[in-house]
Amino acid sequence: MTIPAKAFPAIDPALTTRFAAALDALWPARERSTGRFGIAVSGGPDSTALLLLADAACPGGIEAATIDHGLRAESAAEARAVAALCARLGVPHATLSVEVAPGNIQSEARIARYAALVKWTESRKLGAILTAHHADDQAETLLLRLNRASGVAGLAGARARGVVPGTGLPLLRPLLGWRRSELVEIVAAAGIAAADDPSNRDDRYDRARLRKALAGVDWLDVPAIAESAMHLADADSALDWAAEREWRECVQLQGLGTLYRPRAPRAVALRVIARIVTDLDGTPPRGGAVATVFEALRTGRPASIGSLVARTGPHGWSFNKAPRRAPPRPSA
Repeated sequence: MTIPAKAFPAIDPALTTRFAAALDALWPARERSTGRFGIAVSGGPDSTALLLLADAACPGGIEAATIDHGLRAESAAEARAVAALCARLGVPHATLSVEVAPGNIQSEARIARYAALVKWTESRKLGAILTAHHADDQAETLLLRLNRASGVAGLAGARARGVVPGTGLPLLRPLLGWRRSELVEIVAAAGIAAADDPSNRDDRYDRARLRKALAGVDWLDVPAIAESAMHLADADSALDWAAEREWRECVQLQGLGTLYRPRAPRAVALRVIARIVTDLDGTPPRGGAVATVFEALRTGRPASIGSLVARTGPHGWSFNKAPRRAPPRPSA
């Protein structure tokens, strides 16, 4: 990232007003325990535009943090560049270094990132975290997951207002109605050369390949796809509500197992089964495995999932730990 030596041009007042309206719709002033919020800024064009818009709309009301995952040699320099930009704007900034556990790098990096942001937000007594997810992100995620035959939960787009998983901290995404190109233009108009993450063009990643493919397609309506993702998020919430009711009315704990008397449609029953397996086995099951168990029980056949055995009985579907096999006897 490079920063112009002269003062930044003022953000277009129409853009500032548009952003302020989107933020107020997500986090009305009457609901704020504190008027200040934190922004996650990587230094890329999306989060840099978010920083500029938030600073223009809420002067003196924001702080910024940059996560250094230590996964790329350039990350430390990018964090310093964001710090320099924030200093020019008069926005308090912190660089948060995290360690990423081995395994699924992208998933583990996300977990580490949010854990660090929550800790920082609490220490600074900020009321919410803002991230720069936008309409193109929504559309890309939906298309990627459609290509993997995901269910409603997988297809559900990021909600404009949610909470950081495992906390009550508001997580706000005020740019979901904005296109990536709009955000790039805001940063360019300020004379800032944003950081460039080469993984965004790396064909080893599905999202990078999809992004390139979409760039050459002019008949797809990205905002409409993003809106569909939001509708699916609403449907996902409705299914969660129905599954919670089904759990209360149809699930009974029996000793070390669980009895389920299903009444709801398949989509709801799958969520109930997944919750049963998670509670008894300690690990969330894969959706395909849950669907296999549902079909087996529906047709009266026993099934296994994780360390559990599920059976159809006269009173419903029972889930219990599979009996342990006795160790082989030593030979004489």
